Amino acid sequence: MDATQPAEGPAPDDGHTYRMPLPRLRLTPDGGHGPLDGAWWPRCDALELELPALVGSLDPRVGTVTRVTVGTSAWPDAPREVMTPGHVIEVVLTDGAAEAHAVTVDCGTAGCWELLVVPPEEPAGAAALLLSAAADPGNPLSARRLLSLAESGLDGQAVWESEGGAGPR
Repeated sequence: MDATQPAEGPAPDDGHTYRMPLPRLRLTPDGGHGPLDGAWWPRCDALELELPALVGSLDPRVGTVTRVTVGTSAWPDAPREVMTPGHVIEVVLTDGAAEAHAVTVDCGTAGCWELLVVPPEEPAGAAALLLSAAADPGNPLSARRLLSLAESGLDGQAVWESEGGAGPR
């Protein structure tokens, strides 16, 4: 799934209501097989603005999102609950280092998705590479490792392959 195109047109019944654009999101096809199930590149660090668009773009077959777990370092002002159309999502805050660059989306009985969170200020080129790498079913790297490769400026493709990535196709 590649939901990177902005929403178009006015909101239903009100031409003056602002709608967040569709999230910049890439998901692993047919579910994840590694530490990540995809990546999300929010436009800002206001979870209460970003989360409803993320949840609204997920395939309804995955179930209703009931809870998300986020790192307090990435989302310092995150509320404990976020309203989305039709229900409230519980927000669990954690200080864990692994969660600093990821969000866990809990869909109840349908399971959880672990998504890399690309920082909003990440340059578009680097963000596109991170979105693709995290959504690759052969990706063996964690969210923290992928971001550290991007930040260090190393040749991410070569390092990814040396650590067990899928390599060129």
